[in-house]
Amino acid sequence: MGSWYILLYKLAEIYRELKIVMEYQDLEKLSFDEVMGDELSAMGAVEVPLHGRIFTWINLLIVLTVVVVAGRVLMIGPRLHEEYVAQAESNLKARQVEYAPRGLIVDRHGKPLAENEASYLAVLHVGDYIKLRKEGLDNLSKVESILNIDSETIRAAVEQAVVSENSEVVLATDLDEEQIIAFRTLVDNPIEVRPGLRRSYPQGEALSSVIGYIGRVGVNDLEIDPALEDYVHTGKAGIESYYDEWLRGKNGYTLSRRNSLGERLSGAEKLEPQTGRTVQLTIDAEFQEYFYRRLDAGLKILGRTAGVGVALNPQNGEVLAMVSLPSYDNNVLVSSGRSDEKNAILSAEDQPLFNRVVSGFYSPGSTIKPLVALAALVENVITPDKHIYSPGYLDIPNPYNPENPSRFLDWRPQGYVNVVSALAQSSNVYFYVVGGGFGDVGGLGISRLLKWWNDAGFGKPTGIDLYGEAAGHLPDLIESEERRGRPWLLGDTYNVSIGQGDLLVTPLQLVNYIAAIGNGGKFYQPHLILETSTTLIGDFSGHIEEMEWVRRGMRAAVTDELGTALTMNDLAVEVGGKTGTAQIRNNREENAFFVGFAPYEDPEIAIVVLVENSRQGSLNAVPIAKDVFSWYAENRLQKEPEKLEGD
Repeated sequence: MGSWYILLYKLAEIYRELKIVMEYQDLEKLSFDEVMGDELSAMGAVEVPLHGRIFTWINLLIVLTVVVVAGRVLMIGPRLHEEYVAQAESNLKARQVEYAPRGLIVDRHGKPLAENEASYLAVLHVGDYIKLRKEGLDNLSKVESILNIDSETIRAAVEQAVVSENSEVVLATDLDEEQIIAFRTLVDNPIEVRPGLRRSYPQGEALSSVIGYIGRVGVNDLEIDPALEDYVHTGKAGIESYYDEWLRGKNGYTLSRRNSLGERLSGAEKLEPQTGRTVQLTIDAEFQEYFYRRLDAGLKILGRTAGVGVALNPQNGEVLAMVSLPSYDNNVLVSSGRSDEKNAILSAEDQPLFNRVVSGFYSPGSTIKPLVALAALVENVITPDKHIYSPGYLDIPNPYNPENPSRFLDWRPQGYVNVVSALAQSSNVYFYVVGGGFGDVGGLGISRLLKWWNDAGFGKPTGIDLYGEAAGHLPDLIESEERRGRPWLLGDTYNVSIGQGDLLVTPLQLVNYIAAIGNGGKFYQPHLILETSTTLIGDFSGHIEEMEWVRRGMRAAVTDELGTALTMNDLAVEVGGKTGTAQIRNNREENAFFVGFAPYEDPEIAIVVLVENSRQGSLNAVPIAKDVFSWYAENRLQKEPEKLEGD
């Protein structure tokens, strides 16, 4: 204030000097006689020149005025504009949002998978925030301490509330008792503790790969969907994200107007919130929990952490179970606090948030052989009764060095095998020959293999209703040549014919093609919503005769004395299956697979079990798959799903 007093003093001094000057100028207007008269003598005035410092003070006054005005403009503009707008708006209207309860997520039998529980919200009143900030009170730092959030987070939330014309903003959605007491005892409190709802996931880790979780609406969310500006949360992963628009409902509000004195006026507007839609999934929660526990236990016995389990209904593409390990507890991510647990999930080296079912790339190993066999039969490369001899390897002559042939190994000597026994015993040599050719068998060749893989849905997303689905990867001859510095060779075709090399698929693509083999050739789009209509995305049913030979080979894998899945032969349900082992990381590690369907004659379930970095190849996947089939046969076969009323 001292500078203002000095300025006023200088202005008064300038005014006095200007008044004297004006009086002198008035004298010049008098006549010569009047000037020479007694009055002039009486005034004692004489003509003097205008003093130079007057102009200096005038210029200084102008500069000071410009500086003060410009400073206020700058402060009111970029820095305080939002706050003044918010304060003005709060005088005119108080818009209290009534948040819509988020819709429930239930399984195919109506069992809750995501629900709402009572909680308490910390609601910041924008007008009170601005007032406290202007007055420089310490309450805001206390609010930050109670909620364990920084001032920039609060400021950003307030700015967003201003843009959205809201007079309040939710800072926290799950207050504990200690926080509630702290706010209720805080003087000049800008926070209102209000009843609300928080999200809860009863199955936690067992279903988080499907359900996902919700999180606070952020800037990126608003850029994608501006309609979220009135919402506190949005789906961040899984079903919560994909069907967020269904689940979020429509917020209501109470809009009351006030005059410039803050007095409430009559005639408040009120819009009731609309609860979000209940979403019923194809998932069988009890089966999902069993599959999760069994796969997790199997991995722990092996000292491993990563694996996949998927189950589909081959008759319509419904996803019955989807397990991606390691998993995470989605209840942690929707809770207030628990920072250490959240950071552990977000920074984990084995990426629990990564859904391996739809986003993981894997060499399929021998699980690709049923498709290669079908292609070879349809393309007349081989006949069902054609036998090929496997001594445990296939030697390809080297024209430059006949004594050093290129040798491609079988996993054991197989003797003479045909299409059924080759599938049952998983003969590599047989599929080297029908894939790339040898002797009197011409082989499919890479071009026809690529066509069949594409028709089976590899190299493109299935279209499941989850974000982040990967396309996989089909061999690209040009890309391969550029990467390796050599053209595509016969040995490369041999490798992809047994599911190694440049062929990469997702577990979902793999189980979907096995489901098609099981049902007679129909490829259905996998889906997670029970009411979704069945969509056909591929069809091999025109090759039913050739497919029956392939199915026999998969059944023989379970029933034949040399079958790779013989241990499943004592199950109460007939199973058709195929084991697989894929070498990875320069053959230092191997992934174990089992794919199969049951019942054999009219399958109602198809599964894939994958164990990453297994100890004994497919032997580690078969026991898990056997127990899964056993549980499903005992608890679910022949039972119909229960749809919700009104669907």
